[in-house]
Amino acid sequence: MLIPGYATLEGTARFRARFEARLPGHLRSSNGLWISSIGLGTYLGDPTAACDQLYCDAVRRAVELGTNHFDTAINYRHQRSERAIGRALAAMVAAGTLGRDELVLATKGGFLTFDGDEPADPTSYFYEKLIRTGLVQPEEVAAGCHVMSPKFLTNQIELSRQNLGVETLDIYYVHNPETQLSAVSRQEFYRRLRAAFEALETAVGDGKIRIYGTATWNAYRHSPDSREAISLAAVLGIAEEVGGHGHHFRAIQLPFNLAMPEAWVAKCQTWKGQPATCLEVARANGLLVAASASLMQGHLTEGLPAQVRNGFPDSETDAQCAIQFVRSTPGITCALVGMSRREHVEENLATASVAPLTLAQFRSLLTK
Repeated sequence: MLIPGYATLEGTARFRARFEARLPGHLRSSNGLWISSIGLGTYLGDPTAACDQLYCDAVRRAVELGTNHFDTAINYRHQRSERAIGRALAAMVAAGTLGRDELVLATKGGFLTFDGDEPADPTSYFYEKLIRTGLVQPEEVAAGCHVMSPKFLTNQIELSRQNLGVETLDIYYVHNPETQLSAVSRQEFYRRLRAAFEALETAVGDGKIRIYGTATWNAYRHSPDSREAISLAAVLGIAEEVGGHGHHFRAIQLPFNLAMPEAWVAKCQTWKGQPATCLEVARANGLLVAASASLMQGHLTEGLPAQVRNGFPDSETDAQCAIQFVRSTPGITCALVGMSRREHVEENLATASVAPLTLAQFRSLLTK
């Protein structure tokens, strides 16, 4: 049985009230919700039962320490990451230690995935599961791994609901849509994106998701002449064409960290005829912004230069410095950090006990 409900202002405010005294500035308001400034990501790890259990434990510990935003994708660890979050959530809700309305769940669809384990013959597996059943047409597949047709996304939403054990997904991202640009023209890409948004607006109307967006890697931070570059303004325009002024495209996700600051510094987007950064466009449109790769998949957990470390006098480790940078960036709602181990959860979430940097402190980092 799926857990009913979804994240609400009342529920997330209740969660915030339990932590605001000792975690200053940690819970932020976005799109009518209070969302923790550090979220738990679930990309890394082997597709094993042992890693599943580690993630279950990490999710429970993260909730205890003040995190209410969990990010995953159907293809992460062959659907195992979604299922691990689902088991942890079900246990906490059943025990009465957490309300479904307190938790913000985000997942993604677009990449082809196995079911728990990698089959001996992946090509035959995908043919039997996707092509032969009619779920996917061969011409819809880009780079041999990516589909964002309405029929496929509708199917993936249903699978994610089952994996996570919830009736409603709070945020649903089209996963790395720029992958399609390796196979189709820009005109065809935007046609496919429009069709995807139509399906997602329908899913909102059906109560299966609350809001949607795009989780990207290169799309919003590369120069406009790059093959994978996407105009966020154009994407928002498509959402408005599909859903009107009340459309539900309300979130984006992109990499942002000490080594990849383009979302803040690179004016590779355009807004109202003027060059703009991705975060400027997002802020102008009230979008929730989740920063992926806050630790650059572990590369920022050690070896930071002394001049960078000195900018974070209250942070004890390099990982905490890197996370503090991301969560202090104006326009970033949540710094996502991959955490499958309890000790990493405890170290990383200790960052939240220190108030985010002031704007002056943040800007000084970028001038060093």
